[in-house]
Amino acid sequence: MPEITPGNRFIPFRKNDLIEMGLHQGPLAAAHAAEVRELGRILEALLHFEYHQLLEKLKDAYAPFNPDADTRRRHPLDDDALKRHQADFIREMTTLLNAANFEQITPGDLTAALKETSLFKIRLSVDFDDFEEVLFFRRGESTRRETLVTWGGLRRRTITFTNYARVVVYIKFKPQAYFDEGRRHDLPYKPGATLIKLFRNVPKADLEMLFPNSEVRMQTIDKLIIGIPAAVSGGVILVTKLGASLVLVASFLAFWLGLRETPVELNQQHLVALGLGLGTLAGFLFKQISKFKNRKIRFMKALAENLYFKNLDNNAGVFHHLIDAAEEEEFKEAILAYLFLAAAPRGLTRLDLDRAVEDWLATGWDCRIDFEVDDALDKLARWGLLHRRGERLQVLAPSDAKVQLDRIWDAYFDYPPSDRGNGDPVAKTSPI
Repeated sequence: MPEITPGNRFIPFRKNDLIEMGLHQGPLAAAHAAEVRELGRILEALLHFEYHQLLEKLKDAYAPFNPDADTRRRHPLDDDALKRHQADFIREMTTLLNAANFEQITPGDLTAALKETSLFKIRLSVDFDDFEEVLFFRRGESTRRETLVTWGGLRRRTITFTNYARVVVYIKFKPQAYFDEGRRHDLPYKPGATLIKLFRNVPKADLEMLFPNSEVRMQTIDKLIIGIPAAVSGGVILVTKLGASLVLVASFLAFWLGLRETPVELNQQHLVALGLGLGTLAGFLFKQISKFKNRKIRFMKALAENLYFKNLDNNAGVFHHLIDAAEEEEFKEAILAYLFLAAAPRGLTRLDLDRAVEDWLATGWDCRIDFEVDDALDKLARWGLLHRRGERLQVLAPSDAKVQLDRIWDAYFDYPPSDRGNGDPVAKTSPI
């Protein structure tokens, strides 16, 4: 089982499981089970409505850059409009990733990760000059151990590495003019495009394989495996097949250039032997080149197969994954804080609540996280479920909390009287 790295905000349980855990092995008595489950249902609905609005904002901001779009625009956008869309997209995307408890991989961490040795023994080269902007985000950092088998099963060794459960990649390519200047055509990606990708179970040392322009390069050991036998075999061919013919040709050239006085005779037999020797050498060189290409193809196949199973979604499809993840995380943080506060009639301080949740998850469920207590309390206060008495915090009883959330749900759309206008509904915007 992977060891969860302390400091993670991600809560690795499903929201429904978390409610049952809190009711049966948590602070709140199971007698309140029915009301808490009903409270959870309306809380899900509120969060889903709020995050649906964020999803629409993301889709609108990303629309001009979506390489998979199958819709037409009303009119083209100028450079200023595109820059505004890009800024809006990055802002909304950052909000979503933070809500889903993703952490940005800093440029320093990314550079250090790219210098580590790949677990797949594949050397990749990435041209960072192709990118205008690169951002990596990760969630669920853990330490894993795996046993690698090499030399046909004769050698086994256990390695320890850092693994990311989820990685989001944001890449914006440079415009077409940059690639035209370098005379680069037939690219597998569209210049100026903005790509969003979501991957799962990515070792920190293999982050470079997530770049769309990564190219396979031979490692030193691979070059030696091919080069040493090739050099030995090539030397043998030169000596046995071409040695005498090459000496004869060299003597003939020396005589022709005046560097040798004794004449040299080249007959048909010599020319046939020379031709056969050159044919043998050409066949040998072709075979070695094929070996090199085949080994590189095997590496590319391993890379493609690995990415096939790690890729979860691309571009606009990533938003739906992240929206669902954000809803789950927001729900889990809020319900955990509510359950612990509801079970404390006299209330808890902020620090006591933070420790209680983290200790309960660590001791009862072997899960060590950095609980986002402030974020959870902000949500409960925004929904009117939280009351403060000095430093102590209290929440409404489950029955009263349901009524309060129902009021918020009923007030999301407000239909004014017909004499105030055309009767169109006025939607209240969410605080996201």
